[in-house]
Amino acid sequence: MKWRSPKAFAAILLASTMLVAGCGSNGNNAANSGNTGNTGNAGSNAEASADTSPITFTFFGADASPNWNNMQDDVGKVITEKTGVTIEAEFDVGAGGGENKIALMAASGDVPDLIFAKGELSKLVDAGLIVDLAPLIEEHAPNLKKMFSENMNRLKYSNDDQAIYSIFTNGGVDQQYFDAGGGFEIQQRVLKELGYPKVRTVQDFENVLKQYVEKHPTTDGQPTIPLTLSADDWRIMITVTNPAFLATGAPDDGEYYVDPETYEAMLHYKRPEEKDYFRWLNHMYNVGLLDKDTFVQKEDQYKAKIASGRVLGLIDQEWGYQDAENALKTAGKDEYTYAHFPVTLSEEYEDHSFQQAGVDGYGISITTACKDPVRAIKFIDWLSSDEGQVLRNWGVEGKHYTIDENGQRVVPADIQERKVNDTTNFTKESGISQYRIFGANYGDGVKDPSGNYYTTNFPEQIVAGYTEAEKETLKAYNATTWKDLFPGEDAFPAKDWGALYNMPTPTDGDYQVIYQKTQDIVRKRIPEAVLAKEADFDKVYDAFLAELDKAGAKEMEAEYTELVKKRVELFTGKKLQ
Repeated sequence: MKWRSPKAFAAILLASTMLVAGCGSNGNNAANSGNTGNTGNAGSNAEASADTSPITFTFFGADASPNWNNMQDDVGKVITEKTGVTIEAEFDVGAGGGENKIALMAASGDVPDLIFAKGELSKLVDAGLIVDLAPLIEEHAPNLKKMFSENMNRLKYSNDDQAIYSIFTNGGVDQQYFDAGGGFEIQQRVLKELGYPKVRTVQDFENVLKQYVEKHPTTDGQPTIPLTLSADDWRIMITVTNPAFLATGAPDDGEYYVDPETYEAMLHYKRPEEKDYFRWLNHMYNVGLLDKDTFVQKEDQYKAKIASGRVLGLIDQEWGYQDAENALKTAGKDEYTYAHFPVTLSEEYEDHSFQQAGVDGYGISITTACKDPVRAIKFIDWLSSDEGQVLRNWGVEGKHYTIDENGQRVVPADIQERKVNDTTNFTKESGISQYRIFGANYGDGVKDPSGNYYTTNFPEQIVAGYTEAEKETLKAYNATTWKDLFPGEDAFPAKDWGALYNMPTPTDGDYQVIYQKTQDIVRKRIPEAVLAKEADFDKVYDAFLAELDKAGAKEMEAEYTELVKKRVELFTGKKLQ
């Protein structure tokens, strides 16, 4: 893909020129241009531009998207028909999270028109490569203004720079969770054979895996793997280190733990209870229940093992292994898919997976290289309209869903069957769920003006999407969805500081240098601690903590604490200084 790399002044001038040229442009309501992919009587407040002439925007996404079909799917074709826009996309591959690619962009100035940069956005902002979206939203994005309204402050970059550099698109406004996709996972067949045992603590989890592998040392002629994790690049955080705080009663605040009373931040590894969690992983390795290849295998090898059906247990988020699980479904091996449990170190702790962070998270940005920022924001705004959201979530009316006599959207049985059992092919053909990050979203449980849910993630539809093996397991545990097994949102207060993984941190000065040093230490020493002899664990782990402080962790934590406090002030209006 070739991207323009304009000089900074020229890019800013171009963006300004396009902004002025686009001001006051009135468009036609896209809902009036036909009923393909409409909202099912929801109506639409989309400001689709009168200009639907063909235009291509280049795009880079920091996450992999293996089912992207170059907008030749059903949903993509309708999006282009309605807006004239085609996305020429490149996605990060493997487990890189866009870090290396975006660092090169920041250094060279060679950026696409649109970007989903995740945690690397600050590098591009500091390089002057991201457009302030605030005036564009004010002038041309009624749907975004309506959706975020009182939460607009949460889109602002920081107290010191209150520009809006990205639009929150990787989550939903007013999100209600009806299902769980994380926790500790065990295959349905394992649970069934063992009579659906209690799975609440790491000891329970260990007992289940141990009992089953002793009875079935091989699976389809290959060695059975009780538990495997993915430590390839940033994925080590998802399956190895993040579970340490979730299993010990803390919420997900990235690499830090924040005291909810004082807002003091420290690297979460320093919590004594987390040391005990890693001690348990060390034990699992030493007794032969943790895959010996955990810290050397690549992401594709991890997924291949899961797709083979011989991995009994995981500690991951479903999005991290969904491709492999879909392969099992396609092969007719429903019983090899995974149940989700809120496992903790002991019963004194509660899993905080569903503690709310509010409107905050990663999002899509427009760069200074964009040839037409007004057209780009109108495109994002149309995707954020009622019509655009229903199209992205439900698909095309008459093909992927129908509307019954009561005005309710209904997914036909044959489409539902393909969603469950032929997920990869169906996604590539339909395009459903492939365009979520390109527009803002109302969350699960929110209804549009027609009385239908914006998303298909509501209890009835979630249950319809489960395999028969999943339904059997849930029934055995007196649950309807996996979420029923977890503490809900109402069990915890919402976090004043939002989603800290999205908080900008300094890209100059000592912070990034120290942070990188601590990350290098974590990624080296945590595997060493897990793989150590049990008698050596304390020595290795204590040396790891001392090494963090020697690298400057305390100074970094103090700086981060101040950033957290400023963010609380921005989000809540509290005065903490």
